[in-house]
Amino acid sequence: MTVSLRQLRAFVAVARTGSFTLAAESLFITQSALSGLIKDLEQALGLRVIDRSTRRARLSDVGRDLYPLVEKILNDLDRVMDEVAERKALKTGMVRVAAPQLMASTLLPELMAAYAKAQPAIRIKIVDCAVESVMSRVFSGEVDFGIGPERDPNSDIEATTLFKGPFGVVFPPSHPLSKLPTVRWRDALQYPMTTLQGQFTERLAVDLRSAIKNLSFTPAHQVAFLSTALAMVNAGMGITVCVSYAAPLVELYQLELRPLTEPEVFRDFYVFRRQGRALSPAAENFLDFVFEYVETHPRLGPAQLQSAAGAAEQ
Repeated sequence: MTVSLRQLRAFVAVARTGSFTLAAESLFITQSALSGLIKDLEQALGLRVIDRSTRRARLSDVGRDLYPLVEKILNDLDRVMDEVAERKALKTGMVRVAAPQLMASTLLPELMAAYAKAQPAIRIKIVDCAVESVMSRVFSGEVDFGIGPERDPNSDIEATTLFKGPFGVVFPPSHPLSKLPTVRWRDALQYPMTTLQGQFTERLAVDLRSAIKNLSFTPAHQVAFLSTALAMVNAGMGITVCVSYAAPLVELYQLELRPLTEPEVFRDFYVFRRQGRALSPAAENFLDFVFEYVETHPRLGPAQLQSAAGAAEQ
């Protein structure tokens, strides 16, 4: 038995109007086309649902029993299609994004605020977590996509480069490094340094040792969060390093952030998506906005480090 939506809509239209003529007009079809749909429906069901007369079309006993059920099915389907249309038109929807705690407290709030002006009906939910958890949140389906620094490749996760963040050094305004016109890594490594534990420091050590021969890179402290490192710097316990997008947090601690040169070291940041999983229209739109935003955002390049240095000197 094959029943089409057109047949069901024709049945409901006749039931509501009690007239083949009025029902055909409401569906914008001819009366003969409507009669054909009702005939096909009755043949598919093997039962008569409309009793026809010269004056009026009336529901049969079976038709009266079927009518409320069919009407509910069509109403529910219409609501679903309306919801789909609204999501496609970006009139509603929610996007879930996983990001490391540092990025979630610096770059993403600014990005979310800018997006809200363009698409106020779309809700953005940030899942702030440890760096190591970003890809697992994407893999589990808890989020639509994740943003974070480079990690070991995963065959189930698609990684697309979002931006390259340069490293800078952070110190109090009165620190000897503030008197240098440019700060080299060799200059910075003369002082006790606090870094972030795990792959952050491991990858940084590899980059530096490949660029500088006979380099001794031994951080005095390793901590889990940049806020801890900044508090230690603020207390006079040496210096720290961070990527440029963390400038707003550095400014809160009233510390100076300067570019590091010889060599310039960058950390790649990626968008992580589940392979073969289509994003919702809202998630696709927000992701496009993310890529457009970072292309022109001053906090993601060396210029922001220079401006932070100038602000600290004033």
